[in-house]
Amino acid sequence: MASESLLGLDIGSSSVKACLLDAATGRELASAVSPETELDIIAHKAGWAEQDPGVWWEHAVRAVRMIGEKAPGRLKATAAVGISYQMHGLVLLDKEGAVLRPSIIWCDSRAVPYGTRAFEEIGRDTCLTRLLNSPGNFTAAKLAWVKEHEPEVFSRVAKFMLPGDYIAYRMSGTICTTPSGLSEGILWDSQRDGPADFLLDYFGFPRELVPEVRPAFSIQAKVHAAAAGELGIPSGTPVSYRAGDQPNNAFSLGVLKPGELATTAGTSGVVYGIAGEPLYDPLSRVNTFVHVNHSKKNNRFGVLLCLNGTGILNRWIKQHCTGRGKSTLSYEEMNQAAASVPVGSEGLLVMPYGNGAERTLENRDPGASFHNINFNIHTQAHYIRAAQEGIVFALNYGLDIMRGMGMKIETVKAGYANMFLSPLFREAFSTITGTEVLLYNTDGSQGAARGASIGAGLVSDPEQAFTGLEEKARITPSADTKDAYSGAYTAWREVLEKGVLN
Repeated sequence: MASESLLGLDIGSSSVKACLLDAATGRELASAVSPETELDIIAHKAGWAEQDPGVWWEHAVRAVRMIGEKAPGRLKATAAVGISYQMHGLVLLDKEGAVLRPSIIWCDSRAVPYGTRAFEEIGRDTCLTRLLNSPGNFTAAKLAWVKEHEPEVFSRVAKFMLPGDYIAYRMSGTICTTPSGLSEGILWDSQRDGPADFLLDYFGFPRELVPEVRPAFSIQAKVHAAAAGELGIPSGTPVSYRAGDQPNNAFSLGVLKPGELATTAGTSGVVYGIAGEPLYDPLSRVNTFVHVNHSKKNNRFGVLLCLNGTGILNRWIKQHCTGRGKSTLSYEEMNQAAASVPVGSEGLLVMPYGNGAERTLENRDPGASFHNINFNIHTQAHYIRAAQEGIVFALNYGLDIMRGMGMKIETVKAGYANMFLSPLFREAFSTITGTEVLLYNTDGSQGAARGASIGAGLVSDPEQAFTGLEEKARITPSADTKDAYSGAYTAWREVLEKGVLN
């Protein structure tokens, strides 16, 4: 097994990343991203967002070929392929396997009325107890939009699928999906642990449109000769893992058990926690999906909260509050400046809600705001620190929702990247949330490769899939600043609930 390799693909809406791991050591052999600039998003109308699935495949091939140039000979030793992908998208195939229209992707909002109507007409209790969510703006609602507005297209649909299902299809010619995939599309019935027939009936979707369901960790398909030639990997290589980007991010960090959470803090912030039972929020402020390791005997659900304004706020502060052009502070200099200000930013509070409607606020869009500015006290450094604290407070506000659902929150794992590169941010996060934070050097493409080793049976114990996963830092709550952070969070939450949301 020492010479075998594991190929992971991460199909995003901005780019496609590929990586190759050594199967024996878990170490990265090579990685590549395509394209160098962001992928185009087609927006024919306000609120629309589409992409050509064929373009994803083109860049997947290009990224894999780039890996082949960096690690000569190792692609030919690929023993399994795993796929991570942008969630909630809709891809439609006809009976010949051709794509019928561009994919309606995750950030397209046209289907909101269809999900909202279904939520009310099917019944809130039925949707929440069985789908664990409102149908919202997810994949099922997007297909309902196509059915009404493009009936000629809908009449030719043989199968609908998610973005990762399409990439697996291009590799193998096999059309299938996973429980976690259908769940993220709000097409999975948690009570019967199978496709949500009652939702299909409501929308008038024939059952044969649903792809065959195979476990996330399994030999789902095998790479056919044509794709093998394009990619430079052996024909017959198993495609043995796939998951949406947030469940996969959790998996890539080894988050598989109740009490464990994964978080990311890039442009937006996400916390994804594991529950051992089908929990849901009555107000649908967070979303619950089947996790990648769910089974009938071993219930595992992922509860996801999203904060739209995270790294984008930190970048805004950098661009507009620390100078202009080349004179702006670096992120490291910003962190140093913020550290010179006491916890709580001497009363300055920031609401980081300036990047669209926030689900944790019941889809309100209050915008970002600054509170308690004192011209005699507050400086540039205060704004920098208050912004980072505001992001952490907003994430903890979402965690309070998850705690209220009965979730255990013990350990948080994150990639050593983005906002977690800030010592102040990660100490604040650990202390305010009361959790130990473990940071790892990993990403979605690595997680997909590790998942492939489990699905293909290349490891006897799933824990072996995480050999080579490098821990970069471990942060524990600070006893010295606990009370100060608690007081600042209480003040922040009071402003949010009594001022911003009223």
